[in-house]
This record gives sequence, C-alpha cells and structure tokens, in this order.
Amino acid sequence: MQRAVSVVARLGFRLQAFSPDLCRPLSFAQTKICGSDRVKLMESLVVGDIAELRPNQGTLSLFTNEAGGILDDLIVTNTSEGHLYVVSNAGCWEKDLALMQDKVRELQNQGRDVGLEVLDNALLALQGPTAAQVLQAGVTDDLRKLPFMTSAVMEVFGVSGCRVTRCGYTGEDGVEISVPAAGAVHLATALLQDPEVKLAGLAARDSLRLEAGLCLYGNDIDEHTTPVEGSLSWTLGKRRRAAMDFPGAKVIVPQLKGKVQRRRVGLMCEGAPMRAHSPILNMEGTMIGTVTSGCPSPSLKKNVAMGYVPCEYSRPGTKLMVEVRRKQQMAVVSKMPFVPTNYYTLK
Repeated sequence: MQRAVSVVARLGFRLQAFSPDLCRPLSFAQTKICGSDRVKLMESLVVGDIAELRPNQGTLSLFTNEAGGILDDLIVTNTSEGHLYVVSNAGCWEKDLALMQDKVRELQNQGRDVGLEVLDNALLALQGPTAAQVLQAGVTDDLRKLPFMTSAVMEVFGVSGCRVTRCGYTGEDGVEISVPAAGAVHLATALLQDPEVKLAGLAARDSLRLEAGLCLYGNDIDEHTTPVEGSLSWTLGKRRRAAMDFPGAKVIVPQLKGKVQRRRVGLMCEGAPMRAHSPILNMEGTMIGTVTSGCPSPSLKKNVAMGYVPCEYSRPGTKLMVEVRRKQQMAVVSKMPFVPTNYYTLK
C-alpha cells in the first residue's frame, strides 16, 4: 500500500468527473525554464511561437529533430511569475531533459541568461463536464475566468502553491493541477470526497483522447513522423514558419505547400474493433497503411481508430478496408474529432 501511495504522490493520478475506472499514475514530467533568454531557449527546440504567449497562456507544441521528426509533444506555459512551465511525457523524460539541458549549457556558454529546474510536483487531472464545479468548491479564484489553455497559481482544498491549468487530454472541459508532492494525496483525497468524482484508468483516458482525435506519442507520432504528416500543422507558429528557425524547418515548411506521402486520418468501422498495427488496405486489397490507435467508442457505439495512409486515400468519406484478426472488414475515412470537443472558452 505504501509503495502505491508513494507512486501516486510522485507522479499523480488522473481523476475524472465521469467514466469511473481504476487508479493509475500520470506519465508527465514538469520543468521550469528561467532567465531572460528562456523564450530563446524554448524556441530553439520547438515549433511553436512561444514569444506570442500572453501571461499564463499555454500552447501544445512539439520537440522536433533536424529531419523534421517529432521527438515529443509538450505543453509550454508563459507564466506571470517570469518563467516557462513545461509539461512533457515521462516516457520521453530522459531524452527531453538531455535535450533541454544541452541547449541550456550551449546558451550559457554564449553568455545567455537561462536556467532549468526540474519540479518535484505531482500532476492531478480532473476531467469532465462537472470538473470546474467540483474544483470551485475548493478554491477562491473564479474558475469562470480561466479559459482553455490558461493557468493560475492558487490554493486548492487547503494546499497552497498549486498551478491549475484549464486543459486535459480527453476533449472535455477539465483542469490539470500541478501540486507540491507532499500535498498530492491530501488533494486527491479531498477531490474524491465529491460523489461526482471517480478514479479513472488508462482505458478510460485512452478512449476519450481517441474520440477527441488526440495523438498518443509513440503510437500516433514519433521521431519518424513530421507535424504535417501527423496532421499537426496547426502547432507551427506563423512567425516560426516564415523564419524557418526551428529544428527540421527545412523539411517541415516545404511540406506545408507541397505534398507529403502520407497523412494521419481518422477511421470508423463496424464489426471487430481496429487495434494498433492492424493493416489498412485499399478496396483492391493492397496494404496501404497501418492503424496506430483504435478502440470501441463508448460515446458513438462504433469502432474508431487513427492511422496513416497515402494522401490520395486521406479524403473523408474514402472507403477502405482494415484487417482485424486476419479478416478484412469495411472502414471509412472520417473527420476528427470523432466526438465534438467541449473545451471551455470565454463567451
């Protein structure tokens, strides 16, 4: 029991205001980038326009390599406290940390003012239609003034120094709470006192993010996938595209106007659920791609998936086939998200 609690306190676990499931650690790492050259450092590693972020505004961005491949996806927030708050995948933590530390040393050797601090915080995610209502009972800040992809530091159910960000990887409204590790179990316990809140596991989160058309690093995107191939061109800042000053820009920017060989698409089918690695075939039976994520959609009562196909097969409505358990079945290319997202924006 003590071992389970220590893991929860270190990494946090996901809480959802719907879809009860099992408790699981959240796989995210948190970093603080300090100094007057913090934006220069981050923009030397990611594709997004970090300089344009307003105080306490965040954005999803991508670490890329010189070949245009995606090293990881991450959220960067420009805090009002004078640092960048970075949340990345714990599964990529060693390479992400080395990437950032190497760049810090490089800039410091040039006389630049920049530093990096690894945060010993847990990350609790409260997701679902009633998430804000549940959290409002434990904070004095008015959460109606906290729109999607913005954050604020506040006391939450008696735990001070928490950064609450209006975001999550479910397509629903919700928050992620960065909490000092010592207060994580107290905060999680306080949230669970509300009957609306249930613990949710990986399967619940995975089905929700897939319904929302959101990528899972290592499945749907990786070092051999460019942002354009992954249908993530929207992460490329306009200024950054024009300047072509991010890793892999010479590969990625021409793809915006040219033609890539493959694209990530959504797929829907009936019958057996599509799973990762299932072959995608054209109507003549020739293999043209592979499913990267797939599961039954609890909301739609249909099977949904994502995968990569040549551009000529990427138009919504295109009929294809997938091979599941050595049997071929019909599938159709579908727009994503499969289920409309419910992110909270100020009216």
